[in-house]
Amino acid sequence: MDLRLGTRGSALATAQSRTLADALMRVARDRGLDLTIELHIVTTSGDRSTEPLVGLSQTGVFVAAVRQALLDGDCDLIVHSLKDIPVAPHDGITLAALPLREDSRDALCSGGVAFADLPDGASVGTGSPRRSAQLLALRPDLEIGPLRGNVDTRLATVGDRYDAVVLAVAGLKRVGRADAISHAFSFAEMLPAPGQGALAIETIEGLDPRVADVIASLDDATTRAAVTAERAALGVLDAGCAVPVGAHASVEDGMLTLQLRAIDLAGRLQLNERVHGPVEHAAALGRSAAHSLLGRGAARLVTDS
Repeated sequence: MDLRLGTRGSALATAQSRTLADALMRVARDRGLDLTIELHIVTTSGDRSTEPLVGLSQTGVFVAAVRQALLDGDCDLIVHSLKDIPVAPHDGITLAALPLREDSRDALCSGGVAFADLPDGASVGTGSPRRSAQLLALRPDLEIGPLRGNVDTRLATVGDRYDAVVLAVAGLKRVGRADAISHAFSFAEMLPAPGQGALAIETIEGLDPRVADVIASLDDATTRAAVTAERAALGVLDAGCAVPVGAHASVEDGMLTLQLRAIDLAGRLQLNERVHGPVEHAAALGRSAAHSLLGRGAARLVTDS
């Protein structure tokens, strides 16, 4: 049985898609199913755009074309970085599996210079207002500049355009560039984007039940619970404020702990919330934490930026 896996064409997207394709074929082989998966590359409007990254993933431009390819029958399943997927469900598309999550932290890439040792007024590149705001909260002296391009393009700016850049640990690992990490920020220092480090496999109804079962076997319950809480919080905050949001949920012994942060763009003011409860209440915990932040004035942070 031959399948087509839809994906963006970036080095990171194809690397993570190939990894999941290989995992699916291994599971299928163990179950006696002869399965071959080839990548179907889709160019998205986000790939073509030269605009700043801010807002692009939130509006879904990195996933819309890939999803349309799935709906049009050009591919049989698709893979995304979960953080790029809008929170609202998409008609006709099923979130079939959330494989085990990679390290969700953010990383400083500075040619080996420790974060604390960056010179006063050091320039740091990032395309993320969330990262920018949290960097300024830690080091108000930093000069933050825009950053786009693939992982290697971004890393190439270190020592040339910038003193350092901030990228996701997961992405660096997936393209074999973990060696570029000078410092992995703790969750106390910098909360990641909701869903960061997680991948999503999406399908449509009518997929061969044997294939659907193979895909479902990659779903990791702990990952699904954690990102469900994070994205539920994002869904509330997206509707209630326009400030950078960071979130991280962990699961231990059936209990989920969610850390949530809303911070003004200048990094001067931030609100933090921490909730803890049964894993089966993941979505409710996420919504509760977000409503708490809104009740404490999260929406007003943007007016103070």
